[in-house]
Amino acid sequence: MTDDSVDPGEAFRPLGNEVRTRVLTALLEPVGEGEGRGVAPTTKTFSELFEASGAETTAGFAYHLRQLTDHYLRETDGGYTFTYAGLQIARAIVSGAYTESVDREPVTIPDPCPFCGEVGLRAAVADNTVSVSCHDCGRDVLALPFPPGGHRTHDDESLPAAFDRLYRHRVALLAGGTCPECGGRATSRVEYAERGDGALDPHPPRLHLACGACGYTLRCPVTLAVFDHPAVVAFYHDHGVDLRERPIWNVGREWREAVLSDDPWCVRVSTELEGETLELLVGRDGTVVETARHSSPTSEPATDSAAPSTAR
Repeated sequence: MTDDSVDPGEAFRPLGNEVRTRVLTALLEPVGEGEGRGVAPTTKTFSELFEASGAETTAGFAYHLRQLTDHYLRETDGGYTFTYAGLQIARAIVSGAYTESVDREPVTIPDPCPFCGEVGLRAAVADNTVSVSCHDCGRDVLALPFPPGGHRTHDDESLPAAFDRLYRHRVALLAGGTCPECGGRATSRVEYAERGDGALDPHPPRLHLACGACGYTLRCPVTLAVFDHPAVVAFYHDHGVDLRERPIWNVGREWREAVLSDDPWCVRVSTELEGETLELLVGRDGTVVETARHSSPTSEPATDSAAPSTAR
């Protein structure tokens, strides 16, 4: 493996110019129509890029183009095209990831609150962060960032489902050892959460998912990390329930988590449907080490079901 690294200061210096950012976005060409519309990378000649750049002279434009070539663009027989870094930057520009801060009025979510059971959930957006809370009991359920491009392309009706799919996918990838942001190696560990005063909250523990390459982290209930386990999928399938229809803000009040040991870590995650119980024992790294299905005993005292997630 070779590593041709460039100092970050040198890499980002060429981007501080409107002509150059126009060149980069000009190489993303519109494709499709209607709901299927999008953009795709293409190759363009010097003349085509000059027209799109807004530069006053070809000599001045040639200077700007040279600043982008090699790191963000490469010259081919057919014209100029993206390097990997150039494509990532261009996509970030058109998505508004670094230039747009979205606020959005609350939308109603037709799902029951995981705490009070009432159908009073609302999703509000401030500075690209989606916050789900309950209008009836006043409790906050979760708060997670959602990119500006998602807000731009999803209406009030489709936003909650898109937000749910994004984070279910992220939890699954991180728990499987891969970062959804950069592709780096991710690790998982069960830990107690910190309270506002800095002390550890003994209940409930959280699964801390982190990328060692870019530093992306996500904390979620241990339950969310076992959703894709074959035993869980089979259990719910046998009871005629599709877990994909359960959003992350309410995975179902039948789920329970209990710490059996924290040295070493062992968390029992269980769920009960129609008189049958599935139990999973989860180790320190979030891996399921044992499963068991059996007829449910008489009802046990309820504990908090899995609910909030946080990310940064």
